[in-house]
Amino acid sequence: MTTVLVVDDQPLQRFGFRMLLDSVPETEVVGEAAHGAEAVRKAAELRPDVVLMDVRMPGMDGIEATRRIAAAGDRSRVLVLTTFDLDEYVHAALRAGASGFLLKDARPEELLAGIRAVAAGDAVIAPALTRRLLHEFARLVPPPDGGPAKDPRLKALTEREREILVAIGKGWTNGEIAARFVLSESTVKTHVGRVLSKIGARDRIQAVIFAYDHGLARPHAE
Repeated sequence: MTTVLVVDDQPLQRFGFRMLLDSVPETEVVGEAAHGAEAVRKAAELRPDVVLMDVRMPGMDGIEATRRIAAAGDRSRVLVLTTFDLDEYVHAALRAGASGFLLKDARPEELLAGIRAVAAGDAVIAPALTRRLLHEFARLVPPPDGGPAKDPRLKALTEREREILVAIGKGWTNGEIAARFVLSESTVKTHVGRVLSKIGARDRIQAVIFAYDHGLARPHAE
């Protein structure tokens, strides 16, 4: 059972999400919040597996709420929902610690799959937007200061792990990485886990940001 906190300033939107999530046996809505401050408070109180977070809300917005929930270090992971496929706030939300984002016009099965993925510790981005988001994100990231070699976390990676990190930064799936390096997907999964641990990334999204920040992945890089 995956527990979910629904955060949106529109009552009808919250009702729709609750109806969908309560219609399947593997998810349970344990609470609702109408703004960021309430979301932070209820996340600490209810400790849901996933916080379904709207971005634009009055008072404390979804970005600040995400930052505070992630900083608390509890089990809850944040899945951001946005109406805008080029919403500049999404980049800030990912930096704040969100485990991914989906568009509000996603099909019900996509939303449910996204919630399951985030609850399992994976990261999720609306499939049609993944590469475009990464390219846009990279465009906004300034060149690394002093080069990546100065970061001790990179020095801790083996050559293979560094290659895997670069591939993650390009938005490749485990299957794509396995095909490129002629590895089994289980081996790739093991490598990815070690990379995340060594660089201190909570999930693949944070690893992508790390790779871009250190100049290991840039737009159109192959």
